Order: sequence, then structure tokens, then C-alpha cells
Amino acid sequence: MNGFTPDWMRDLGRRLARMSDLGLSRVPDAPAHPARDPWQGDVARGAALMKGELAAGGGAILLRPGDFDALKGPEALRALAHGFTWLRDLRALGTDGARMRARALVSEWIAVGQRGLASRPDVAGARIAAWLGHYDFFAASADDAFRQKLMARLVADAKGLASDLPAETLDARALTAVKGLVAAAVALPDHPAFLTRALKVLPQEIGRQILPDGMHCERSPAQHMAALQDLTEIRAWLQAAQAVPPAALQLAIERMSPVLRMFRHGDGGLAQFNGTKEDNAVLVEQVLAQAGRAGRVPAGLPDGGFQRLQAGRSLLLIDCGAPAAHKLDRFAHAGTLSFELSIGRERMIVNCGSHPSAGDDWRDACRATAAHSTLVISDTNSSEVKPEGLGRRPETVEVSRQDSQQGAFWLDASHDGYYRPFGAIHRRRLYMSESGEDVRGEDAVEAANDQSFTVRFHLHPSVVVSPLQDGEAVMLRLPSGAGWRLRVDGARIGIEESIYLGGSVPRGSQQVVLTGFADGPQVIKWGLTKVG
Repeated sequence: MNGFTPDWMRDLGRRLARMSDLGLSRVPDAPAHPARDPWQGDVARGAALMKGELAAGGGAILLRPGDFDALKGPEALRALAHGFTWLRDLRALGTDGARMRARALVSEWIAVGQRGLASRPDVAGARIAAWLGHYDFFAASADDAFRQKLMARLVADAKGLASDLPAETLDARALTAVKGLVAAAVALPDHPAFLTRALKVLPQEIGRQILPDGMHCERSPAQHMAALQDLTEIRAWLQAAQAVPPAALQLAIERMSPVLRMFRHGDGGLAQFNGTKEDNAVLVEQVLAQAGRAGRVPAGLPDGGFQRLQAGRSLLLIDCGAPAAHKLDRFAHAGTLSFELSIGRERMIVNCGSHPSAGDDWRDACRATAAHSTLVISDTNSSEVKPEGLGRRPETVEVSRQDSQQGAFWLDASHDGYYRPFGAIHRRRLYMSESGEDVRGEDAVEAANDQSFTVRFHLHPSVVVSPLQDGEAVMLRLPSGAGWRLRVDGARIGIEESIYLGGSVPRGSQQVVLTGFADGPQVIKWGLTKVG
């Protein structure tokens, strides 16, 4: 053509180059290896979504067609909205209306062209996995135009995610980001760089986040379970594509599964430490089933810092570790040496729980030491509660444990969280008999100067508490009718109102408060004995 190129050919060349840069020239019509989301949705939450309400963590925001352009509410809920994991709740509802609502919300999200929070690696990763995991529910029967827009956005999001990894966040959210890229790599095999990138980052994240004893580095049972969920999903995606998982992946799942079992009470739900709620027994069982065969439940976690004492029908779970490190403490509570006690399937002594989707005042109140079943000096937190984690905190937490051959337990633990403000150490000693029907404790303040202090036992809302005539004990009555006497020496005993945030809605409860004598012995002895 003697060097002459018509204008239309130059324009076409430029368009093809742009499409290649964006990856649009390789947008498939459908995922190559769709893998269904493995987790059971909630029908009630699905029904709420049909009414335009997205609820989680004790809070709710409006989520209707037209709302994506200007979502309002706590960041945690807005991130949840952009992550689309709630598609499983619409799927659980199972109606044509739920399918159409899911499709309408996805279509609107794509049309708005989200940025900011929606582009955060963990949010993008959750969204990619959710769209692919529910593709057969809301997209497979849609028209070609919708499916092409969906697949194009998946490719674009996956490219952005690949460039953002490893994520700046050091916590469990980084695993969610990797999960999204693995899902994209499996569903979009024409982009091999996605899998190369994901498999390079994944072992690094596992090595950094999973402690040698199998506990997740955030020291939160809820985040431990979330990390295990992500890892089992990653394994499932790789298996769907017949790709060989890294050895570190299976090893991590095998180490984490027994730890998750360790945090279960008899009712199947999790203990309420560090931002964890108990209303998830079905999901816990699902996660354990997906993880596969688990090893023996550990009695203690030397790296995670938790202890489990179990005898007869009684179970004590105690936080005996230092709080999670800086930048890993977003859910950390000031609850060092707090414990929870359940009898069979009934919870008796608890921590107040968490309210992660509520305002800052609620969130900070739940994280305070006084919201935990432990000792409090001068109404001061053992760790300084800050919006993005903790400030001052215990630097040294020590624990020793003895298990008798007959099945009794002794635990001696201490922390120095009160040393900087008061020059004080809190020491807690616990004993559980081989029958589990005799639990004793001793809480002491070791300091040069006498301190004012209280020991709080928050009760599950199902527990009825009443004072006994001698004024030195109270009776705790469980729903089954079983009674337990709580007797105290060295303190005044009282009953006060409390609040329980372990379920889907806040519930009123009560707490037993032992008030130490500021000018007397800095030790309170107490005992719990089954009656009858």
C-alpha cells in the first residue's frame, strides 16, 4: 500500500490496542470452571435484603436498587455491600424475585463504576469470589449483554487485584484478596498471570498469618474462622481447575481446624473473644466439614495464648495471651485473662460480645475491660482502646498449667497491663475439679499501693441470678434447672445490669460484681459449685 494507511484502519488499530491493554479482547462468555459458593445463606437476611436492608454485626444499612451510588453507614457494612457475600442470603431465599434482585443489584453496581472502598483488595477479592460462586444463581440465565458486562468487570477487577497484591493490610483481609484472585484465575484461564501471582503470594501470607500452633495472628475466633473459610475456598477453586495446591495450604487448614474446634462451646457456637459473636453454630459446623478431618482439640495454644479446661460437662475458655500485634489488632479487646464458662450446651459466664457494625461508642464499650469477665482496676481498661486497635497494652502475659491424672486442672496466669498506670499486676488463679462441678478462682492485685478494683462475671441472658440470705453468695440458675452457687471471700458481692451482644440483636442480661476492699487484702477468692 506504499506506506499509506487509511484512517479507518488506524482507528481500528488503536481500538484493538486499547482492548488488548484492558484485557477486553479475552473476555470469555462465561467462567471456565464455576465453583459454587460452599456456605449456607440465611433466609431471614435474604428476606430483609428483598425489603432493602443489609444487616450484619448488629447494624444495618439500606441496600436497594439506586443505593449503590451513595451508600451510607459504617465502613464495615459498606464494605460488606460492595463485597457481595450477601448473595448467598438471596440464594437461600431461592425465589425468582431473589434472583432478579441479585441481578439488578449487580447490574447497577457495574453501571455505577465503583471506586474507593469497593476497590480495596479484600473487598474486590470477596466480590470476585461471590460473583463467580453464585454465577449459576443470578447470571447463567441472564441475557448476553448482562453476562458480557459481568465478565468484563470480573477481568478488570482481577487485573487490578493482581497489581495490588500483596495487599497492604496484614490481617485476614489479605487472604480474602488472594482468594478472589485464585477464583479469577480458575474461572479465567486465558489470564495465566493471575494464578502465577496468587500462588506466589499465598504461601507468604499463610506463613505470616498462621501461628505455629495453628491460631490466626489476630487472636479472634471469628477472624480465625474467616481465614479458614477463605483457605478452604481457595483449595476448592484450585481443585476445580485440577491445579496443584501449595503444600502450605493443606498444612494450614489441618492446623487451623482443631483450633476452631477449641473455641466451640457446647452449643456449637464460638467463645466471645476479640470481636467474636456466638450466633454462628451452623456456619462453624459447615467450615469444619469443609476443612476435613481435624486433629485432636488442643488444650492450650502457646502462641495464640488461649487455654481450654474441660471436665465433666463444664468448659472454661480463658484468654491468657498478649493482645495481637500492632496493625493486627483491629478487633482486639481489652479482655486479657477474661474467661467464659459453659455447662453442657448452656452458657453461664460470658463476655459481653461485640457490635462491630454499630457506632464508635458501642464498639468501644464492647471492647472495654469492664465488658469482660475479668478484673478491672479503677474502672480503667487493661489495654488502651483506640479506633484502629489498641494503644497501651499488656507487654508480658505469663501462664502455667497443671493437669492431674485424675482430670483436675490448675491455671496460674498474670498480666502487666495495669503496670504503667498503677504499677500493678493482675494475677488470676483458676481450679477445676475432675468432675467439673467445682470451679474456684483467686484474683489478686500485686502493687506497692492498694488499688480499688472489681471482678465482673457477665451472665448469659438465659441465666437467672438471685442473692442468697448470707449476703456472701448468689445462686445461678440455668435454663435446664441446674443451679450453681457462686460464693466469694474478700469482697462485696452485688448484682448489676449488663448487656449481651453475642446474638443477632442486643439482649439485656445481668452481671455479678465483686468489689474488692481498697484498704484491705488485694485478693478476692471465689468459688462456683453445682448445687444438688
